[in-house]
Amino acid sequence: MNHIARAFPIVLAAIVLVAGCAPLAPRLGAARYEKTTYAELPGWNATALEPSLRAFLAGCPRLQAVAALARACAEAQAVPADDEAAVRNFFVTTFVPYAVIDPEGSNTGLVTGYYEPVLDGSRERTDRFRYPVYGIPDDLVDVDLASLYPELKGMRLRGRLEGRRLVPYYSRSEIDAHGDGFTAPVIAWVADPVELFFLQIQGSGQIRFGDDDRIRVGYADQNGHPYRSLGRYLVAQGELPLEQASMQGIKAWAQAHPESLQRALEQNPSYVFFRDLPTSGGPTGALGAPLSATYSIAVDRRFYPLGAPVYLASTLPLSNIPLQQLVIAQDTGGAIRGAVRADFFWGSGDEAGGFAGRMRQQGRMWLLWPRGEPLPRP
Repeated sequence: MNHIARAFPIVLAAIVLVAGCAPLAPRLGAARYEKTTYAELPGWNATALEPSLRAFLAGCPRLQAVAALARACAEAQAVPADDEAAVRNFFVTTFVPYAVIDPEGSNTGLVTGYYEPVLDGSRERTDRFRYPVYGIPDDLVDVDLASLYPELKGMRLRGRLEGRRLVPYYSRSEIDAHGDGFTAPVIAWVADPVELFFLQIQGSGQIRFGDDDRIRVGYADQNGHPYRSLGRYLVAQGELPLEQASMQGIKAWAQAHPESLQRALEQNPSYVFFRDLPTSGGPTGALGAPLSATYSIAVDRRFYPLGAPVYLASTLPLSNIPLQQLVIAQDTGGAIRGAVRADFFWGSGDEAGGFAGRMRQQGRMWLLWPRGEPLPRP
């Protein structure tokens, strides 16, 4: 396969078409990182930082390979977590804030919300619980291209084998059409296809089998097809006005239009497969650390090293009330693409879902990076 490296621009397009690979990411240098001061961060002096330190420390066991952040973690271990003044001094003396500017020159971008849903389910298929939560299929081939070709960093190849040929993996519609013939292991069964759809979008959740019996599932892999927004599809079809294209609005539409639901769901060909996670602590993000409600965010890892502190200045859902706090980049998402783009983790359950489903705000972001260390590059 050495010809891929030599004929990279031409062959890359073929790879994308043949095996459902994501397009090549723009270089990190396409964004700008402007060094600034804490005085320039809106609301910095009024922001409580103790929860931010706890969230940062939760990710430290996963940061040993990132020398700059590992050194900051070692210093953080000595900070009294209940001493706000000491915590503030730690962040101010250890990190430098950099305003993030996207490749188009804008310092403002989209901030959405996500949460951990809790679904009722069953370990066995029943008349009520008949929609499967799948684990990774045995025939899914997942290749990290960067392991062979560093110039393909950030790209994965997913597909399945037909004889000796690698072909695109099944789309959502094809997986659903297989029914009982689909060979992936079933982790659990749930009652509502829309709730299952949003479980895939959120990337993790809990499935409750009874009052004292539940499991947590998290993202394990994906079928290689691009994510397509159901809300945007319904708006484009005239089914929903833009202001109602929230999670709550989509669920209400689904209840009112059961005959059109399957076709609408199939507009998103992406399909997520899950794995069991520990039920203690919070759900696990892409960093491999438990997420902290309202102090963890999902980012585009092309622009933010996972585990790094990020100052976020936005507003609460459906309001102009400021949301200004220090959060930690601990997760990623298929729809989280861009230099000034964040998905704010609200926590678990229906109340968190209410905030997350309505959050579509504008915001600014500052990367906090250890003093004296060069900014990371891919």
